[in-house]
Amino acid sequence: MVQTPSYVRLASRALIALGGADWRDFLHNLISQNVETLAQDEVRFGALLTPQGKVLYDLFVIGGGDGCWLDVAAEHRDAILHRLMIYRLRAKVTIAAHEAEVAVLFGEGAAPGEGWLADPRLPQLGWRGYGAAVPQGATVGEESDYEAFARSLGVPGPADWGVEQTYPIEANFDLLNGIDFKKGCFVGQETTSRMKRRGTVKTRFLPIAFDGEAPGPGAEVLAGELRAGLVLSGAEGLAMASLRLDRIEDADLSVDGRPVRVVRPDWFEQALKQ
Repeated sequence: MVQTPSYVRLASRALIALGGADWRDFLHNLISQNVETLAQDEVRFGALLTPQGKVLYDLFVIGGGDGCWLDVAAEHRDAILHRLMIYRLRAKVTIAAHEAEVAVLFGEGAAPGEGWLADPRLPQLGWRGYGAAVPQGATVGEESDYEAFARSLGVPGPADWGVEQTYPIEANFDLLNGIDFKKGCFVGQETTSRMKRRGTVKTRFLPIAFDGEAPGPGAEVLAGELRAGLVLSGAEGLAMASLRLDRIEDADLSVDGRPVRVVRPDWFEQALKQ
């Protein structure tokens, strides 16, 4: 766990600005998160899904006075802009790239000031800043430091769910405040709601621990001779994996002949019980 406040600029993230009379209804009907009740200076986590219910793009929605910002993966911003333009039709919505920097502040003793907003997924993830100054006393770190920190908490990221590869519930969006099941229709809602209602979630993203370097993405996690999952992203000692829940209980797991163990974060266990 990070013991001192750390500031990291996220070059991997970029912003899109939405405005106009219809921006709230427009976005609310598209994404997995509730936008109708979004307050100014509030951040909510969600996703834009395919009609079949798989994650296209994750996003954070930041409430503003007359619109909102979308905090998205920088490499996909142009594609997201294009998709939003397609969905806009006759809605009175303005959609444009916005160039404020995205940063995070995390670790014990982090004391945010103006421009810092609480990460809606987990309190331990700290704060997200949009054009915010480096807080006094914070250590400036690298993006890989933040990725390792999030992984240590068992929180997956875009490198794990990819594009059109994963159902959001498998990537724990439901446990990390990324899906509002009471909001009504959104793109991909039918499949997402059915998985939740029927309790058919057989696969979840969880960290695996091991000695040495991380296995490569796509390496098989085996329970004896049975395939129990796949490695997603990782670094020395810890990786995120997509795991079959029915095959990992009390099983001796291995990857590339090396023993691994599943790490089940406290927040994960608590959220499943709710």
